[in-house]
Amino acid sequence: MGESLMAIFEKYSFPTADVPREEYHIPAPGSQKYHEPEIDELEDADFFFDEEDDDLLDDDFEDADASTESQLVLFVRGLNKIYKQGSNTLSILNNVDLRLYSGEICALVGPSGSGKSTLLHILGLLDAPTSGQILMDERDVSKLNDRARTKLRSSHIGFVYQFHHLLPEFSALENVALAQIITGKAPDEANRKAEELLVQLGLADRLKHRPATLSGGEQQRVAIARALANDPFLLFADEPTGNLDPETSEEVFELLLEHVRKRGIGALIATHNIDLANQMDRILEVKSGRILPF
Repeated sequence: MGESLMAIFEKYSFPTADVPREEYHIPAPGSQKYHEPEIDELEDADFFFDEEDDDLLDDDFEDADASTESQLVLFVRGLNKIYKQGSNTLSILNNVDLRLYSGEICALVGPSGSGKSTLLHILGLLDAPTSGQILMDERDVSKLNDRARTKLRSSHIGFVYQFHHLLPEFSALENVALAQIITGKAPDEANRKAEELLVQLGLADRLKHRPATLSGGEQQRVAIARALANDPFLLFADEPTGNLDPETSEEVFELLLEHVRKRGIGALIATHNIDLANQMDRILEVKSGRILPF
């Protein structure tokens, strides 16, 4: 795939800190059998890093209770995010602690401006915290360089945004396949996996359709397939059904929960919909930059 195509994909699918926050939402996202990732992948601490990145990781961190060590996929300790505006200091996140386990789906609720999107943005490695630690599979990924962060983000973390952010020039199948191709998967294999996922999400007859010809619910199902395409062990979603009508929202949300649970993914989903939040395993509230039990 040419550099220009990769640049287009990165632009639409992986917003960076250079893009103004108001342009995206974090601050901005069958018939065939799905082969689930082996749980051993989560226990191998080196599986998503190159050897040259090892010196960037903190091996001295004392993890949680050893009885849950193999299941812990995200461990956040003392996370802070502070923005400086001239002489003023704006504290968005204050000493946030969080644990997320494989197969656990956690709702993140709170009023607009409370810090939900900022937290997801940082946990998704799209931004860096001012201080604190983010551990994924016992490694402090907050200390990784940009290249290693990008590799981890694109290969092992899934994102679903409020707006689908699909590439308008490409079909549903191509959008899902591209997410795999940029990580090095062969195009034929990527296309097979993309078709498999889209069929499972009820889009067997929409594979060749471009985003503009899909309904809102169909667009979000393609976005979910793209988020699952690289077998992530973590998934972050920011109001994934916020642009849909209530009936479609419920349908899409049920599909998202079904496929996340089936794959044993640890998921953190921000929502204003308490009815949807109550369908998840745990609810956390972001209030004044802190995380509290709901």
